[in-house]
Amino acid sequence: MSTLYALAYLLAAVLFILGLKQLSSPRTARNGNYTAAAGMVIALGATVPQLHFTGAGAIIVLIGVIVGAAVGLIGARQVKMTAIPQMVALFNGAGGGAAALVAVSELLQFGSHPPINEALPSVFSIVIGSVSFAGSLVAFAKLQELMTGTPITYPGQQLVNGLIAAAIIGFVIAVLAIASIPFSFLSLMVLALILGVAFVLPIGGADMPVVISLLNAFTGLAVAATGFTLNNFALIVAGTLVGASGSLLTKLMSDAMGRSLGNVLFGAFGQVRTGAGAAVTGKEGRSVRTSSIEDLATLLAYSRRVIVVPGYGLAVAQAQHAVRELAELLEKKGVEVSYAIHPVAGRMPGHMNVLLAEANVPYEQLKEMDEINDEFKDADVVLVVGANDVVNPAARTSPGSPIYGMPILNADQAKNIVFLKRSMRPGFAGIDNDLLYDPKTIMLFGDAKDSLTKLVTAVKAA
Repeated sequence: MSTLYALAYLLAAVLFILGLKQLSSPRTARNGNYTAAAGMVIALGATVPQLHFTGAGAIIVLIGVIVGAAVGLIGARQVKMTAIPQMVALFNGAGGGAAALVAVSELLQFGSHPPINEALPSVFSIVIGSVSFAGSLVAFAKLQELMTGTPITYPGQQLVNGLIAAAIIGFVIAVLAIASIPFSFLSLMVLALILGVAFVLPIGGADMPVVISLLNAFTGLAVAATGFTLNNFALIVAGTLVGASGSLLTKLMSDAMGRSLGNVLFGAFGQVRTGAGAAVTGKEGRSVRTSSIEDLATLLAYSRRVIVVPGYGLAVAQAQHAVRELAELLEKKGVEVSYAIHPVAGRMPGHMNVLLAEANVPYEQLKEMDEINDEFKDADVVLVVGANDVVNPAARTSPGSPIYGMPILNADQAKNIVFLKRSMRPGFAGIDNDLLYDPKTIMLFGDAKDSLTKLVTAVKAA
C-alpha cells in the first residue's frame, strides 16, 4: 500500500509541475488550473486514508472539507474581477496560516526535546507562515480600502521591526536548543504575526503586486517546510514550486518597476505624494484637449492600427467586455487591434491578462511591454483605458519623480492618444501625468464602460 501512496504522490507532483508550466501562457492557463487541481485531489486522496482518524476526528475533518470547499467555490464564483487581488491575498494568507498551525500541532506532539530535523522545519514554518498570514491580511485590507493604501510609517519603525526580529530569533534558539514548550513556540507565532503586520504596513498600494507575489513565495516555503515535518512528498514539491515561482515573479515585478526589491519593501514608495514640480490636480496654466464621441469614433474607424492600454480603471468600470466589442467592431472595418500589457498594471501580477481573458479577448492580441513597446510609433491611435502611471513619461524625463526609472509603455510615441479617465486625478504614485497634456492626447472623461459603449455605437454609424 505504501508503494501506491508513493506513486500517487509522484503523479500529483508531476501534475503540479505540468499545471505550473501551463500557467505560463494565457492560452493554456485555464487547463493549468484544472491540471494542478487534479494533482491536489490525488494528493488529498492519498493522504486522508493514512491519517487513521477516530470517529470524531473524521467528522471534524469532513466538516472542514465541506466548509472550506463551499467558501472557496462560492467566493471564487461570486468575486468581482476588480476584487481578484484581494481574494488572492486572502487565499494566500490562509495557506500560510494553515502551514503555521500544522507546525504548532506537530511541535505539541514531539514533546519538549524534539530532534533538530523535526523541530527546525516546524519552527521555520511557524515564522514564515505567520508572517505570510498576517501580511496577506494587511495587503487585503489595503486593496479592499478598509485601511489607507499609503505607507504607514512612524519614527523608529525600523528599530522596532529589528527588535521584533531579534525576539523571534531568540525564541527560535530557545525552541531548538533549550526546550520546545508551548510558551516558546506560541510566543514565536505571535511575534511572527506582529512582524507580518509591521512588514506590510509601510508598503504602499502601488507596490501591492510585488508584495502579493512575495507573500505567495513565503507561503510556498512554509508549506514545503511543513512537508518535511510531516514527511509528505506532495507538500514538499508543491510548496517548493510555489516558493520558487513566487520568488522569480517577485524579481520580475521589481524589475518591471525599475527598482530593487529592497527599495520596494523599505522605500515607502507607494504613498501618495507629488514629485518635483507636480501637482495632484493638474499643473496651472496647462489645459487638456477633449473631443466628441463622434469625432473619436471616426478617428478610430479610419485608423490602420490601434493599441489598447488597459489599467485598473478598466477593471473598476467592468469595461472589459465593452473594449472587446469595440475592438471586434474595428477589426471588421480592417483596423489591426492589439493590447499592451504592463507587468504592474492593475493590483496583482497578471491582473489585466485575467480581466481580458474573462472577456474572451484573443490571446494573440495580448502583448507584453517588451514585445510591443517598439510598435507604438507605428500606431495611429493608442486607446488608454484606466491606466496612468504605466504610461507617464515622467518615468523617463523627470529625475525628481517618484516613478523615475520605471519602465513604461511608449504610448507617447503614437500618432494619437485617446485617454479615457473619470477625472484628472493622478494614479497611485500621486503625480501629474504629462501625457494628458500632450498635444496629441484627446481626453474622454467619464465611466470607462459608458464611454466605450458610446464609442461602439458611434463607430457603427461611422
